[in-house]
Formats: sequence, C-alpha cells, structure tokens
Amino acid sequence: MNRGFLRDPRIYQILMLSGLLVLGWLARAFEISPSHAIAILVTACAMQWLGSVMIATRPDFKSATITALSLTLLLRADTVWPLIAAAAIAIGSKFTLRLGGKHIFNPANFAIVTMVLMSNAAWTTPGQWGTAIWLAALLAGIGFFITYRAARLDVPIIFMGTYAALLFGRAIWLGDPLAIPLLRLENGALILFAFFMISDPKTTPDGFIARCIFTSGAALLAYILTFHFYLTDGLFFSLAIMTVIRPVLEWLDPAPKYQWGDQIDIQNFIKRRFSKKLAVHQLPAE
Repeated sequence: MNRGFLRDPRIYQILMLSGLLVLGWLARAFEISPSHAIAILVTACAMQWLGSVMIATRPDFKSATITALSLTLLLRADTVWPLIAAAAIAIGSKFTLRLGGKHIFNPANFAIVTMVLMSNAAWTTPGQWGTAIWLAALLAGIGFFITYRAARLDVPIIFMGTYAALLFGRAIWLGDPLAIPLLRLENGALILFAFFMISDPKTTPDGFIARCIFTSGAALLAYILTFHFYLTDGLFFSLAIMTVIRPVLEWLDPAPKYQWGDQIDIQNFIKRRFSKKLAVHQLPAE
C-alpha cells in the first residue's frame, strides 16, 4: 500500500468520524436518518467535483467526506433540504472564499453558522452527546491520535486548557461547586469541536505562535458568547470570527503553508528556539 496514503491524517479522521457516527446511531440514538447522511455526503462530493472541474484540478474527496461527516454529526433539520444546502455551502466556500491560496473558513463551521443565522430550518445538537465520561474519554482519545497525525495536537490542548480555566474561574467567582465546570467539559460536542473542527490544519494558522493566539482567542470568544450573550452556538461563532482574523495572525507570524502529511512541527519550533538560546549564550572558542 502507498505509504503516502497512510501518512494522510484525513484517512484516519474519516475512519474515526464514521465510527463515531455508527456509534451514535447504535448507542446514542442520533436524530438523523441514514438517508439524510447519504444526501449530505453525495452533495458534498458533487460540489467538490464541480469546484475541482471549475479550477481544473483533480478532485480530492477526502476533505469533502470529512466535512460531510462533521455536518452529519453536528447539524440537524426536520427535512433533508437544509442539510443539502449546508453541504453545498460548506464545499462551495472552499472554492469561493479564499485568501492567500487557502480557504478562509472551516467549511463545516461556515455552513453551520450560515444555516443557523439565515434559517430556522436547521440547528446544532450540542446536547445529543450527553455528558457521559466514557464518551468524553473516547472522543478525546481518538482526537489526540487524529490531531497528532495532522500536526495540530497543540490546538485542542490549548483550546481545552483555556476554556477549562475560564470555566473553573467562573465557578470559583460565583461560588459554584467545581462539579459544574467538570460536567461542562465532559460534553461530547465540545470535545468533538476541539479535536475535529477547530484543529483543521487548513484553517488554523501555520505558525505556532499565531496558532496559540488563534486557539486561545477562540476559547475566550466561545466563553463570552456562551455565558455572557447566552448563545448556545457560541463555539461555532467563535471559530468563524477567529478565522476572519487569522490572516492578520499569519502575517505577524509567517510560516510554511501546511500540506497534508506534514509531521508535527512543535518539536521543531522548540528545537529552533532552544538552539537560538544556546547560540546566544555559547562562549566563543579560544
């Protein structure tokens, strides 16, 4: 088998998201039918093919499949048409809303925000995952593997760490028991967002410092929108806002553009910084 194929983290993400979908159908009773899931997948792949034809490139259906699975896991509607529209908007945004050779928004996130803002026919389902600790641990374990393969393990760690600090700080300020923020952190939708949406390598900054600012900023915005503006979809809106700001962060912290299969770069970042410090403090040879 092609080793380059196995290095592509999208293959593992497709397998893991598909497994989560099947688990949801079997154990969590997701309110979405297989026919609706198929409609989302077919629409996403059709839009990917159309967009590739228009710009004369070979269609790559792996990213479209991931977007379709993300929408299937997070978005709901009474009829199939809003879901088809969401899939078309998601993939269409990849080809139309671009800057610096990359798409601006996470496709699934953009579609969710658009449908929630523009229509009452679709909504997100943060409560469907519940707060079972075994499910949270399963999602986190899978997410650690996927984000490590995609060289973006730092993103969910920073996001969850910042968000957890804000939740615990709020509980201490209000005098709430610490079991409340712990319960919020066990929410499956939050973990799914942290490990499978905000960590998308193509819509996070390429530079490590810019990525830290991007991720912690998203966590802060999610907290403000959720607990001060009472938006149940605050997570998704926070990411949409930060992706608009992302080009500025990338300008301030330039780095080579990510390609699928790139190895994790935080080690290289630390090595570069450490070697610079050694060079500064090293005494000249006599």
